Amino acid sequence: MSKFKGRVICKGTYEGECVVSKQGVNTLATFQKSALKNAKQVIASDQNNKDIYGKNLTGIALALPQTIGSTTGGLVIQTVCQMGINPAALLFSEEIDSLAASGVILAKNWENSKIIAIDKLGQKFLDTIQTGDKIKIYEDGTVEILN
Repeated sequence: MSKFKGRVICKGTYEGECVVSKQGVNTLATFQKSALKNAKQVIASDQNNKDIYGKNLTGIALALPQTIGSTTGGLVIQTVCQMGINPAALLFSEEIDSLAASGVILAKNWENSKIIAIDKLGQKFLDTIQTGDKIKIYEDGTVEILN
């Protein structure tokens, strides 16, 4: 079992599965198709991100370095949270970027979303965690990899 401690942006607890992207996640390319179709879950649609493409992200913890891409990124995160099809948690190895931060904070405050966001977990976190790993997230920003 490995433990990592990050900075809490939006607190919460979670125990379950994790999907991992070793590269930045383009929020518009990843979430837009599912949001536009009013889907019941997000299936990652960014064909340029082979780590997450085609994977269900709804209710799952998503580990990533940062988000990248369009300036609509924060709005996209807020929208999927409003729809209730968001990841349970965004776990950033690096410092959260301003667009993702605005999206999760707005979703938490305006949409009463339960999304969790923790940043500064470190490169060792991203090197250690694998898609399918079971994890536990604590309100203090601790993330345990259980397997």
